[in-house]
Amino acid sequence: MGDSTRCKLFSLIEIYRALVDGMRTAPFLSKARRRGEIDHPFMERIMLAVTEVNGCAICSYAHSKMALNAGMSDSEIRKMMAGSFEDTPEEQLAAILFAQHYAESRNKPDLSVWERLQERYGSTKADGILGAVRIITMGNAMGIPWGSLCGRFRGKADPRSSIFYEIGSLFGMIIIFPIAVIHSVVLAALRMPLIS
Repeated sequence: MGDSTRCKLFSLIEIYRALVDGMRTAPFLSKARRRGEIDHPFMERIMLAVTEVNGCAICSYAHSKMALNAGMSDSEIRKMMAGSFEDTPEEQLAAILFAQHYAESRNKPDLSVWERLQERYGSTKADGILGAVRIITMGNAMGIPWGSLCGRFRGKADPRSSIFYEIGSLFGMIIIFPIAVIHSVVLAALRMPLIS
């Protein structure tokens, strides 16, 4: 993985937004997977691209292992965790670059980039890609404070973090999680745009 100290930590508001967005779009990923539009290696490439930008050690470890199990090579995984997509299949590259853009924009992608993704892949596949991006973003938002706290107890504190951030984020998540569930259900019921 690249230098995690360059990655900004998620604020509690960003964690909340990641929870809402992740829960809201998870069904779209499931639908695209059922239809065979996103296979396991494709999904793992998306997960690795986002995790590389966000710098979540727990997710990096877990998704590197899942990527290996999905048939990706050690070399491709290493390159992706360094931010290089040269081994990515050509037909998946636009999705991987979108995933990277989504993470780099702090979950506020440019609407024109989203529209181009929809034009390239069609709405079902694009929505599934967005679902994968948002699920790993949700995982990163929760995994970074947890991983930082675990690292602190092992004597490897995350230089970006503090004990107050780690404990505050973890307790904050307990409080905001049920609210985020309700919020995501309401947005889905109102059929609000996935990205506006």
